[in-house]
Amino acid sequence: MKNLGNSCYMNAALQALSNCPPLTQFFLECGGLVRTDKKPALCKSYQKLVSEVWHRRRPSYVVPTSLSHGIKLVNPMFRGYAQQDTQEFLRCLMDQLHEELKEPVVAAAAALAEARDSDSSDTDEKREGDRSPSEDEFLSCDSSSDRGEGDGQSRGGGGSQAEAELLIPDEAGRAISEKERMKDRKFSWGQQRTSSEQVDEDADVDTAMAALDDQPAEAQPPSPGSSSPCRTPEPDNEAHMRSASRPCSPVHHHEGHAKLAGSPPRASPVRMGPSYVLKKAQVLSAGSRRRKEQRYRSVISDIFDGSILSLVQCLTCDRVSTTVETFQDLSLPIPGKEDLAKLHSAIYQNTPAKPGACGDSYTAQGWLAFIVEYIRRFVVSCTPSWFWGPVVTLEDCLAAFFAADELKGDNMYSCERCKKLRNGVKYCKVLRLPEILCIHLKRFRHEVMYSFKISSHVSFPLEGLDLRPFLAKECTSQITTYDLLSVICHHGTAGSGHYVAYCQNVINGQWYEFDDQYVTEVHETVVQNAEAYVLFYRKSSEEAVRERQQVVSLAAMQEPSLLRFYVSREWLNKFNTFAEPGPITNHTFLCSHGGIPPHKYHYIDDLVVILPQNVWEHLYGRFGGGPAVNHLYVCSVCQVEIEALAKRRRVEIDTFIKLNKAFQAEECPGVIYCISMQWFREWEAFVKGKDNEPPGPIDNSRIAQVKGSGHVQLKQGADYGQISEETWVYLNHLYGGGPEIAIRQSVAQLQDPESLHGEQKIEAETRAV
Repeated sequence: MKNLGNSCYMNAALQALSNCPPLTQFFLECGGLVRTDKKPALCKSYQKLVSEVWHRRRPSYVVPTSLSHGIKLVNPMFRGYAQQDTQEFLRCLMDQLHEELKEPVVAAAAALAEARDSDSSDTDEKREGDRSPSEDEFLSCDSSSDRGEGDGQSRGGGGSQAEAELLIPDEAGRAISEKERMKDRKFSWGQQRTSSEQVDEDADVDTAMAALDDQPAEAQPPSPGSSSPCRTPEPDNEAHMRSASRPCSPVHHHEGHAKLAGSPPRASPVRMGPSYVLKKAQVLSAGSRRRKEQRYRSVISDIFDGSILSLVQCLTCDRVSTTVETFQDLSLPIPGKEDLAKLHSAIYQNTPAKPGACGDSYTAQGWLAFIVEYIRRFVVSCTPSWFWGPVVTLEDCLAAFFAADELKGDNMYSCERCKKLRNGVKYCKVLRLPEILCIHLKRFRHEVMYSFKISSHVSFPLEGLDLRPFLAKECTSQITTYDLLSVICHHGTAGSGHYVAYCQNVINGQWYEFDDQYVTEVHETVVQNAEAYVLFYRKSSEEAVRERQQVVSLAAMQEPSLLRFYVSREWLNKFNTFAEPGPITNHTFLCSHGGIPPHKYHYIDDLVVILPQNVWEHLYGRFGGGPAVNHLYVCSVCQVEIEALAKRRRVEIDTFIKLNKAFQAEECPGVIYCISMQWFREWEAFVKGKDNEPPGPIDNSRIAQVKGSGHVQLKQGADYGQISEETWVYLNHLYGGGPEIAIRQSVAQLQDPESLHGEQKIEAETRAV
């Protein structure tokens, strides 16, 4: 990819994503699902870029101009030619892709997913509880949001004809070859995207700790292991929805668990800080039930979303507050030597690490330090590791992240049962593993006057990253091992540097270095010695590979069948590329009534694949789900609903225009009603067809002010609009709500000028007397 001017941060991130088979295969094979009416249609730009990169007749390099322009429209931070952080770019890109591709979860599919999750959970019933400030610092997933990939295959060359017919009937050239399938074992970010569920449980210590597995066992031993400047990454203490981060050293305790924020409201998150900010996961106060909101999903959430189970325990009354939150990447601290010794000691003794056990080491920066660091790395690579002391491994960083933390001093826990601040302890475990695990190492710290980069080498495995020590007992994931897909490295200091990416090609299994427009094949030892900043791991499953081979064999039999079955092309892509594809989900092209939604019928061929009966029966018996579809038809119920909705919108907007026109014609209205502009904008979006959901009851609470006598009047400086009494009665009749806020005109009758002059004359004469 050509460097567009300090754009190595973007090129490295795009190359890393491009070599994630589940995501790339989706954009190559499920083009019918890449549809959006949201600007700047970044998903279209990304689809075009991926098609160019993986085309058989691709050029020597591509220029990502369209995608670069789109990301600048989404986030002004990336405008110009300043140096930027590749992790910030990744979060922003994936959040926007989710926003553009998200679809509401059909009730039947949601119920199936919830039932599956509940079956694997030990907890039958939970009640909601409060969230203390200390919990806010603890439970955080920063990513933008959402800011949350599987074991699969990327598009490749040959492949059997039977496989081509089964997986991509009209695109046999894109079928996955037998060679790719054998390589498959090496690979393993509702208006809010992030769903947060807070539960408070009154339990004894033993009961609370039973929710988590024992402390992590000893970490696995580590595997053996240019000129364009790039901006220093943003501070790690920004709260983004997509990654989870935990407090490290006491000095930087405010970085806490990056708040599990949500992706841009996955009805558009709002980013906090200098860059985009994501909405925080919504948690309500104790005793109140959350309003059931529309749930959304996309290919991004299917691939990258995982969830964390967090517990905060009061050490006085043993009350435990439990929270489940979504993450899209994990921001891990890099422990220093002393902290590493504490961690290892805690692991050996099978006891929780003490607070501050995951502190980060700092080194001086500057051009001289830059040169010295490269010399040091060369010397270190030629010297036995025992000479320099213990090597930091990725497992150590994970152990530091998941280590227990004490809440005391200025960070005490606000206990709901004790009704006061108490000392507490915080734990967290993984409740659900993502198909592709994105790990961000916190190498950069930005203070008020200066910045640091932690240049410590972190050893990471190319295969077999096992997350079992960090799983909760209720974890729903069956596959817990990951293989490395790609790693993004930053060369330089906190002030400037350069990004490159090392990625494994899914077709030939070779590793390549992507340095802007220069691509070089490298040995895996070069990758192992790289200074990793962002890593992408993929679930590894031999069983999934064998399952695909069996399905291809069944399709090759070409048994005659009386019935043809339609299956979602998107789910079939999951089957091809995920280690755990989950139940068959045909609801991606069906409505809740079992037919085809009218707006999808004209491109239904892009959404489905025809399977022979023997293949369908095998897949259904293996994965379940459904429903079975043998006939495609437009849903008449949905058609009637659409026509009724269009009529309702037309009537409401025409009536409003008529009443408002009459209101504007009044020269001196006796009464003017006030309406919240926030609610009015939601209603306007609904009647104009920009939003499918009605706005709900009128909510004037933001513009109302109650006097001592109970009289409701307009709040000063409120965001409101003026409407007539007839308009208010009409809208209130349709939607209800309130309160009613009326401004009544009381005009004093003016006196006749002559009589007023006479009164003034009499008053003057009286004063003279």
